[in-house]
Amino acid sequence: MTDVEQRYADGEETPLLGYAALATTFAAGAGAFTVTAWRRGVRLPDSVPVWDVVLLGTATFKASRLLTKDKVTSFLRAPFTRRQREGNANEVMDAGRGTGLRRAVGDLISCPFCTSAWVAGGLVGTYAVAPRAGRLVCAGLSAVVVSDWMQYAWSLTAQKAEA
Repeated sequence: MTDVEQRYADGEETPLLGYAALATTFAAGAGAFTVTAWRRGVRLPDSVPVWDVVLLGTATFKASRLLTKDKVTSFLRAPFTRRQREGNANEVMDAGRGTGLRRAVGDLISCPFCTSAWVAGGLVGTYAVAPRAGRLVCAGLSAVVVSDWMQYAWSLTAQKAEA
């Protein structure tokens, strides 16, 4: 173990090489998208309206939560994570398992904050290439956020009625 890895260890391995591989993959994907869009003559917007930023942000939030916390998407995380506990609202708390790249992927896909950069990259890329399709996908994910809040409000109302 190198000196840098030892400083990060804290009793368990920190998969720095795995993190570097993931960061390189993200950067390569962004670069490939940029080159492909440029070669195909995709014209990027001069500006992005505030409403579209809100829509992209809300969709990024929901997609990140769905990928990293939802029970139904556990099959995607299972090879790379272990279940720590059940969370609120049918969410689960997973943690990366294994070593090296496997652990790094597990850390990524169990963290909504970490995954959000990847999701935002995909949504922004879609928005840049096909704005109407990007807005539609984002509107659908944002509708789920509104629905979630309505479910919470309904549950709260039902709890107060029972009390």
